[in-house]
Amino acid sequence: MYPESLTTPMKQDLVSVGFEDLTTSQAVDAVMQRKGTTLVVVNSVCGCAAGAARPGVKLALQRANSKPDFMTTVFAGVDKEAVQKAREYMLPYPPSSPSIALFKDGELVHFVERHHIEGRNAEMIAQHLSAVFEDVCKK
Repeated sequence: MYPESLTTPMKQDLVSVGFEDLTTSQAVDAVMQRKGTTLVVVNSVCGCAAGAARPGVKLALQRANSKPDFMTTVFAGVDKEAVQKAREYMLPYPPSSPSIALFKDGELVHFVERHHIEGRNAEMIAQHLSAVFEDVCKK
């Protein structure tokens, strides 16, 4: 378990731009019952989360004409119950932190694993996600 003083600013990085912080398995289940598109970011303390994943997601959301209906996050190593439940919805992909999942009506339609985040910068992540949002989140 990471100290709250370390993880709170990392959580706030996404919450401050409209992400719903999910901390229980029940909250994850409730989100997955929603109709529409739901973005789930598995947040992490690692450098690629800080340098690429979180900034890339935020940049994509700023740029995209079409955006997910709901934006949520779970924090690996902190909200273990919520992360475990979210990962059940992300199967068959193995656990990955950070990672970015897009669901439509509760079904996984796109997944960005850690190895697709590592070695890429925020701009590359943003370009990729913007294209995915345009394709999947069209109204």
